[in-house]
Amino acid sequence: MVMVQVLTVVMLLLSKLALNTGMRPVVLIVYRNLVAAAAVAPLAFVLEREMWKKLNLVVLGWISLNATFGVVLAMGLYYYGLQATNPAYSVVFLNLIPIVTFVIAIVLGEERVALGKWPGRMMLVGTLTCLGGTMIVSLLKGRLLHLWPTHLLKSSHGGAPASGAHHDGMVAGTLFLCGSCLSYALWFIVQASLGKIFPSKYWATTLTCLSGSFQSFVVGVILNHDRADWRLKWDLQLLTIVYSGVFNTGITFVLISWAVSRRGPIYPPMFNSLSLIITTVMDSVLLGTNIHVGGVVGMLLITVGLYAFLWGKGKELQAAMVMKKPEQEEEGGVEMA
Repeated sequence: MVMVQVLTVVMLLLSKLALNTGMRPVVLIVYRNLVAAAAVAPLAFVLEREMWKKLNLVVLGWISLNATFGVVLAMGLYYYGLQATNPAYSVVFLNLIPIVTFVIAIVLGEERVALGKWPGRMMLVGTLTCLGGTMIVSLLKGRLLHLWPTHLLKSSHGGAPASGAHHDGMVAGTLFLCGSCLSYALWFIVQASLGKIFPSKYWATTLTCLSGSFQSFVVGVILNHDRADWRLKWDLQLLTIVYSGVFNTGITFVLISWAVSRRGPIYPPMFNSLSLIITTVMDSVLLGTNIHVGGVVGMLLITVGLYAFLWGKGKELQAAMVMKKPEQEEEGGVEMA
């Protein structure tokens, strides 16, 4: 999981540099998902040969919806938000995805909070703490911290933007990132429904990437008619595409699945705060992003809130497993009889 966070940080920094050189977010999404599909497809052919027979129009419809939320909206809005802000700011919203997913699940009636028990209370406290930390990061700057030499990579197009333009960009970027966070949460809910009718890991990922790439291409053609934007050269943009597709979809997917199979679904999100810290430091050192007291305080609150939420959720899952065990043993006894 530490490896996953490191891969994520490198992807964020490469993506920001590529977007700063003029690459369109939609173009990055189209090519990234094509590379990702090519990286995961061999695993699908080898490990899930029989799943191909279960494909039908209903499954393809769910896969298309999965691609809309997970690729076109979640990934697309995130790249537009990253383009308007910076990696350290955008990674905050990645850490909020488990919280937003939990809130939406409550609204849809798929989750319940037992406030009479400590796990439920900790989940509520963690959620509110994360939201408070996000508000501080977004609205409060405070004193500028001079911790180390910065801006080792000159990635911008020239002078610093005017304060008004920068403010407008941060507002738009924040809205994009909020939309991305919401889309990711809805994507997880769609994935759960897709998993019930098509319990495949690799085929679902491959087909989702292909569908998302096609949908993003259609959106890109509508938004921009310049063919030059779609041409690839042997430069940073191509490196970003290949790296994001292979490492952040292919290898990361396998590593997370491996970790979940051994430690459960709560284990991977516990490491999200690591990417928050690493991205903030690297973004400041390499790209010159300023670190303010308000941002540090907000990130600390988000980290504490996330761990409180995950602790409560983990206890709930443990209690559910304990309750489920006697039922399974009872069913087994009936079958034996």
